[in-house]
Amino acid sequence: MTTRGPVQVNVDAMIEDLRTLVEVESPSRDHEALTASAKTVAGVVESRLGGHARLVEGEAGPHVHWSGGGEPRVLILGHHDTVFPLGTLARRPFRVEGGHATGPGVFDMLGGLVQAVHGVAALDDRSGVEILVTADEEVGSRTSRALLEERALACGAVLVMEGAADGGGLKTGRKGCGTFEVTVTGRASHAGLEPAAGINALVEAAHQVLAIAALGRPEAGTTVTPTVATAGTLDNVVPAGATVTVDVRVETAEETERVEAAFAALAPHLPGARITVRGSVGRPPMPESASAGLFALARELHPGLAGRAVGGGSDGNFTAALGVPTLDGLGAVGGGAHADHEYLVVDAMAERAGLVAGLVDAIRNGRQAGELAAGAPRRGGGR
Repeated sequence: MTTRGPVQVNVDAMIEDLRTLVEVESPSRDHEALTASAKTVAGVVESRLGGHARLVEGEAGPHVHWSGGGEPRVLILGHHDTVFPLGTLARRPFRVEGGHATGPGVFDMLGGLVQAVHGVAALDDRSGVEILVTADEEVGSRTSRALLEERALACGAVLVMEGAADGGGLKTGRKGCGTFEVTVTGRASHAGLEPAAGINALVEAAHQVLAIAALGRPEAGTTVTPTVATAGTLDNVVPAGATVTVDVRVETAEETERVEAAFAALAPHLPGARITVRGSVGRPPMPESASAGLFALARELHPGLAGRAVGGGSDGNFTAALGVPTLDGLGAVGGGAHADHEYLVVDAMAERAGLVAGLVDAIRNGRQAGELAAGAPRRGGGR
């Protein structure tokens, strides 16, 4: 099946490439699996675009970088790590039924990678285009951040291939996000014979959970959500230790500073208890101003295309924070990210590939990306 529009793509070939990527499982932090996945991604890129897709070694696993040559103008950004453990494929194999493709990672975000590659492949001239596919986005991008920021500054515009928002909309803003871990140290004692001799870390953790939850400001777009708690060893022992993990989402730098300062200021309620806090808002907010110009360009190419700010973070948060115009959510149309019902809408693949091709072409030919983003001036960069 070949679809013709502004560009020509073969949807059957896209599905076969998607199958190839999905059937090489790539859970985050599994270096061996991610090495195999990176080689597979590089093979798909080279087979469709020519040239050489180099593997950039990282502690988490290899990142894949391809360049069409010439002056860098636009970076297409994605990741090949997924949240699903090895063995998921056996339980949930790749399938195409009823207009949907299913399997681990089809929506987040292997489908977006395939669409990007085929969109660029449809262009006669691929100069100025770079593709970077990282290996650790799902776990914070610690080993890829410097590289993706370097290439974003060099190119001056970033198209992020994360899955689309509901209904196929683009993601024009993202909250900053981070994880905090609060550790409570108390003192153990026998819960029946001498409970007062202990310092109950679980009771202290309960006080901290209430204080932490109160830090949220929904009216400012800030959510502070305790998500995981552990404490104690046996039912007859006053617990000597407890930990609380907290998810934080913020819309502004001011809220980032407030929340981080509040975590740093946490103090124990029980005499003798100690509190240790680790973590930060690791991904800065992506303001809608960073995507304004590129989104307007996308609307010129596809009138009626929706855009929305979302709570989840991506590597687009990092590039937008540098002042580089960034548009997110250009990947697969579908849903169920990180869940067993994850799916991709096959009929949307050609249009999304065409959108990528159109944006790349417009950015390279006469549109200066730094002038497109109101409020997000480009900072210098180069090879």
